[in-house]
Amino acid sequence: MEIVVVVLVALMPLLVIAAGLSDLLTMRIPNLISGALVLAFFPAAFAVGLPLEIVGLHGAVALLALVVSMGLFALRVFGGGDAKLVVGVCLWLGPSASLEFVLWTAIVGGLFSVALIFARRSLAPLVGIAPGWVGNLLEEKGDIPYGIAIAIGALIALPSSAIMAVA
Repeated sequence: MEIVVVVLVALMPLLVIAAGLSDLLTMRIPNLISGALVLAFFPAAFAVGLPLEIVGLHGAVALLALVVSMGLFALRVFGGGDAKLVVGVCLWLGPSASLEFVLWTAIVGGLFSVALIFARRSLAPLVGIAPGWVGNLLEEKGDIPYGIAIAIGALIALPSSAIMAVA
């Protein structure tokens, strides 16, 4: 495999890891990461030789993810950064791996949320003395950085994607 193809395909896992870490540390997923994820898909897809009709199916899955994510954002299930990240991930994963991604994201997100609820109850005295991001994470009514679950779900599902099958 050519080095250019390796670099292009490696962008997806690197970007989702960056998004998950950013969400953990700042409770934000920068638009730059989600935008780069979307933009990097097309050169990567064509570099590995993904047929145009498969690229179109990946786009259709991303469009469906956009509609669903907008609904979840409107219902305040997750934030705007999470919604944009899900769209970018579904673009990369396409029809062959997006369902697996959603399943793993839900499992990891549920486990992480339960663990965080227990941590918030048992470690509440540390909120004032913990480093900034840990204190934010442990706030009783604080947000849950779901970008971590999205990143882990994406990394688990990536090997099942069409782009990895032809890479």
